[in-house]
Amino acid sequence: MDQDRLKRLRFRAWHRGTREADYMIGCFFDRFHGEWDVEQVEWFEALIEEEDVDILGWALGTLSVPDEYAGPMMERMRQLDYVEIPR
Repeated sequence: MDQDRLKRLRFRAWHRGTREADYMIGCFFDRFHGEWDVEQVEWFEALIEEEDVDILGWALGTLSVPDEYAGPMMERMRQLDYVEIPR
């Protein structure tokens, strides 16, 4: 995987505009990106173009997940066990 591409994705994942989105999306990226294939990286690239409120709603189950994001990656994101909030 292209390291520059991953660096850009990590930056975008951790600089969302709200602390809640930073932790959810950033921690998800940090925890799982090493396991992703090209298709999964492309899914994440598309996802982070969406509004934070939508991503958070899909992950928290308060909004219906659009078909293009439904599936194993979103199911993993919805588990929320990867979020680590520093003290």
